[in-house]
Amino acid sequence: MSFSHRASETVQLLKQMTPDFIPPTLWPPSSPDLNPVDYAVWEIMQERVYKKKIKDVGELRQRTVEEWNGNNLASMWILPTGG
Repeated sequence: MSFSHRASETVQLLKQMTPDFIPPTLWPPSSPDLNPVDYAVWEIMQERVYKKKIKDVGELRQRTVEEWNGNNLASMWILPTGG
């Protein structure tokens, strides 16, 4: 399976599951200057999700959700508020 085929499946999944999905044709060019925190989070996620070979899009989705929820990655990036 080629990377472009997997990318196409991922885009289709995102279109179905994410109401506000922005298609790749409207994405800005890759740049760490856009939002460095996003790149740091996704680098960690990628390392964890791809530890083992993934069979299909369903398994990719399952692993991504499990890693996000199970390792508290979302809360790592929430800054404490004063008060």
